[in-house]
Amino acid sequence: MTTVTSPGHPSRRALLGASAATAAGLLTACSGGTKLGAQEGGDSAPAFSGGEYQGPKVTLEYWNGFTGGDGPYMRAMLASFNKRYAGRIKVENTTRQWADLYPALPTAIAADKGPDVAVLHNDQVATFAARRTLVPLDDVVSALGLSESDFIPAVWQAGVYGGKRYSVPLDVHCLADYWNARHLEKAGLQEAPRDREGFESALRELEGARVTHPFWMPNKWPAHLMFMTLVWQFGGELYNEEGTKALWGSDAGEEALNWMVEQIRKGHSPGQVAQDAQYNAFKNNKVSFTWDGIWQINDLKETARSVPWRMSPVPNIGGTDAVWTASHNFVVTSQATRDKNKAQAAKFFIDYMSARSTEWAKAGMIPARNSVRAEPEVARLQQVPLAADVDVFRFLPALPGLGDVQTKALELAVQQAVLGRKSPAEALDEGVRTANKVLAENKQKYAK
Repeated sequence: MTTVTSPGHPSRRALLGASAATAAGLLTACSGGTKLGAQEGGDSAPAFSGGEYQGPKVTLEYWNGFTGGDGPYMRAMLASFNKRYAGRIKVENTTRQWADLYPALPTAIAADKGPDVAVLHNDQVATFAARRTLVPLDDVVSALGLSESDFIPAVWQAGVYGGKRYSVPLDVHCLADYWNARHLEKAGLQEAPRDREGFESALRELEGARVTHPFWMPNKWPAHLMFMTLVWQFGGELYNEEGTKALWGSDAGEEALNWMVEQIRKGHSPGQVAQDAQYNAFKNNKVSFTWDGIWQINDLKETARSVPWRMSPVPNIGGTDAVWTASHNFVVTSQATRDKNKAQAAKFFIDYMSARSTEWAKAGMIPARNSVRAEPEVARLQQVPLAADVDVFRFLPALPGLGDVQTKALELAVQQAVLGRKSPAEALDEGVRTANKVLAENKQKYAK
């Protein structure tokens, strides 16, 4: 297997650049003046009827971005597959940073040097489907008897573009509230507060207990994930249903960004927090609370002796229970359709891997399938209680090119305000103007 990896948790931070790079890669792969949705291909592949692959031996190229603590679990699952189906299917694994993987896909697939099957985040599926680099998988879910009732609805819906299904969800992963139990004991708390009053009171108590800055506010990753969570909590939405307007400059957006900036003004956080500084400070017993993704679980387990950490849902600051959530999804690319046997083997591979999401849950993810989350072995995993009420999970809409909007507008607006370069209102106004411009461009760029 071919593996290109980078150790440690910063791989998730690489998502910061992935969206903009994706758009650039898509444009590079497209001939001048051609609409991105106008390229031929991406719709034809042999129908999948279920059952094991019975064709001649094939080699599948598989790309994913599992470069962090989840990587060893994926590699173990692949090793098991290759051992079981030796002689029929060999899966060559290429693991790259998401920021490198996304822009490389279109050009590589066009040159027949890309993946036959890959994993994408839910907010990237529509972009690649519009580019017609993916193959519809309606036959796969039909053969497997899968439907929305088997999954968290928002995850299932994220895989549909233009009336066709382009992905099969593997998991969901969300923000969580990590806290230092030893610190909270100093403040007389046994559990992390779940509402605004309790959380803000705890921060004051912790400062009184000589924790200088109990809640560091980042200006980069995962600041935009925190902002989106808070927008939803304050009752707002990010984009309209048509995907033509950014709505995060609303009163809810301003309340959300003001609250983030206030953490610095009130002294709960130092200013100018560098990339990953808040997470590293938490791992060194300097921070009481940090909001980060559940993918950090396995990394933090290595610090359990020195840092008595616990994990809870992100507190409800705005009045509505909500949290940013994303999903890893299996897709088959148009490259696989050039060989009918590869296309069938790729679909069988997805069937196999999807059915083993119990094993994947050990990587710190929440299985997307309802039945798997209910299994006793999975239900007792640390992250699964976060899915007790799946209605709190909020996802970005399935809009082609949305990642570019996020990077050029939303993420930049959050950064400008948290760094104090602009007021929250000014940063949001400017960001929304940029977002609406890019959304309009995307309507033309990804037109069918």
